Amino acid sequence: MTVRATPRALAAATAALLALGGVAACSDGGGGGSDPDRVDVVVAFYPLQFLTERVGGDRVTVSNLTKPGAEPHDLELNPRQVGQVVDAELIVHLTGFQPAVDEAMDQNGGDRGFDVAGVAPLLDAAAGGHEHEGEAGHEEEAGGKDPHVWLDPTRLATIGDKLAERLGTVDPGHAADYTLRAGALRAELTKLDTEYAEGLRTCQRREIVTSHTAFGYLAERYELEQIGLTGLTPESEPSPQRLAEVVREAREHRAGTIFFETLVSPKVAETIARTVGARTAVLDPIEGPPAEGDYLAAMRANLQALRTALDCA
Repeated sequence: MTVRATPRALAAATAALLALGGVAACSDGGGGGSDPDRVDVVVAFYPLQFLTERVGGDRVTVSNLTKPGAEPHDLELNPRQVGQVVDAELIVHLTGFQPAVDEAMDQNGGDRGFDVAGVAPLLDAAAGGHEHEGEAGHEEEAGGKDPHVWLDPTRLATIGDKLAERLGTVDPGHAADYTLRAGALRAELTKLDTEYAEGLRTCQRREIVTSHTAFGYLAERYELEQIGLTGLTPESEPSPQRLAEVVREAREHRAGTIFFETLVSPKVAETIARTVGARTAVLDPIEGPPAEGDYLAAMRANLQALRTALDCA
């Protein structure tokens, strides 16, 4: 079982850092003005890093609290990371996605947070698919909301516009530059959205069976139906009743592919696939950095995987 950082532990860690004279402020890769000519931004996980680097450009120094290969849902903050939050000029996060970050923001964030959940209304957890009994966990943490908003490129573009506005208040002398870069990113994301809409328009099937229900935004945007083995938390185990239900639905929809993701074990997806005579393939929720390329490359790889699985012309 994962032990998450408690508010008391976070407060103690912060006190220890301050007692040491602000060691974290001078640490490599942390906040605290490592480059006085740039805005120090701490981000909670990869899609927010991609967004901030694209909008901020050479005007920002970005530190990601979630290391490559780590499951962001399970993030725990060490004292150095708490120090990054304390010292950052801006903290880009998503309330309800990472409890440890939420606690750090409550303790140390002040008014320096840019909360994605506050600028882009989140979908209900059941949107884009089925709602099932016994899928507790992250839905409760997120207040019944799905945090995976970045999987709709049009919503990510809107978040980028809002982030540019916020960076412009932190660094007003370069506000126009942030707006320009956000506009360029919006153009790329609009192109990606068009590729998805056209690429999925003529598919023979519309149902996707996924290892966890991270694809509600994508499903809603492109008129797909998501059938998740587990809820919004990838490490939660599906009940035997849920497994039987997914097998029934996969057979009913003649699903030829069961999708799993890169950061969790594929064993459950492989079991379902063997049972229904389907294959497995990766559908990346892009919660961490892709093995190759960036967010845009990962989204295009997902599109190709969907086109193959759904028999799109």
